[in-house]
Amino acid sequence: MRRKGSASELERRRVLAVERVLDGYSTQEVAAFLDVDPSSVRRWLSAFRGRGLGGLAARPGPGRPRKLSHTQEKIALRWLSDDPTEHGFGTGLWTAARLAALIRREWGITLNPRYLSAWLRARDFSPQRPERVPRERDPQVIAAWLQSEWERIKKTPGGCAPPWSSSTRAGC
Repeated sequence: MRRKGSASELERRRVLAVERVLDGYSTQEVAAFLDVDPSSVRRWLSAFRGRGLGGLAARPGPGRPRKLSHTQEKIALRWLSDDPTEHGFGTGLWTAARLAALIRREWGITLNPRYLSAWLRARDFSPQRPERVPRERDPQVIAAWLQSEWERIKKTPGGCAPPWSSSTRAGC
């Protein structure tokens, strides 16, 4: 299993292991010092003997390289705390497509909105929908209607429904 740490840090450990063995320490002593298996130290020593320091050099990790750097990711996540209208969008709702458009506009990097949606979920952002309020809604008119008309038209005045004929429950 790969140790945690940056590629340069792991390379530094490999070089240190080889230097210690060349200084006269045994592979077991070096392995105990670095908290690795002795077979790893022997493998590093073999790579050094076969290819020199290039055999110990850090190699890029597998997989496709990142499109956004860590700094760009932090900036993109910070944009989400802003109002989208500040970035030139028509409404105050962030969507994955809008974030993709902003990233393309700022850095020239094209990202699929579906990927961005999964990327945001992995960073604990959930889809948000604004609360829709009709323009014509008037809370004072609604309150007056509830006061005057609601009691008259609701199904069970006083909150007690008449029992059904097949009901086993007693009425109010």
